[in-house]
Parts: sequence; structure tokens; C-alpha cells
Amino acid sequence: MSLQKLKEKALKNDAVRAEYDQLAEEIELIDKLITMRSQAGLTQEALANRLGTNKSNISRMERGRGNPSWTALNKYAGACGFRIKLETVPEEPADKANA
Repeated sequence: MSLQKLKEKALKNDAVRAEYDQLAEEIELIDKLITMRSQAGLTQEALANRLGTNKSNISRMERGRGNPSWTALNKYAGACGFRIKLETVPEEPADKANA
């Protein structure tokens, strides 16, 4: 079973869907971090070397462990050839979000 099919199956469960929705922004950030590194053609170890840190710190950030600072996110992006752009969007009313 592919990862996408497994995800689709899991998200049919209301409890799993609620938890997933709650973590959606964090999951999106993690996905963006990994995508930047992959597009730069870097391994976690190579990125860590560019940043002067340990591979375990890169792994931790990419697994959503900890709370990276704005500076850490900018350094990560810069080492991958990207920059961070902050976007604000209005909150969705609770009744629309659950529709």
C-alpha cells in the first residue's frame, strides 16, 4: 500500500482526521523543510555541515521536535538556497472549518 493510500484510509477515521487537522500547519512546515533540502540536493548531514550543527538537529527539526526560532528557519532555508516568507491569513470561522 502506498503512503498516499494509507493516509487516505487513515483520514477516514474521524479521530485521526481531527488530530491531523489540528497539526496541519506543523505538518506543512515540516514538508516545506524537507522539500527545500531535497530540492537543494542535500542530505541531512550535508545541510548540518553547511549550518555548522549536527545531523541530529536537522533530523529533530524535520520531525517537528522542538520549536525552531525564526533565525534557525531562515538559516535552514538560506543553506538550501531559499528564503522564508511569512504570510498571514484571516481565521476561518469554526462553523466553516468543520463544514
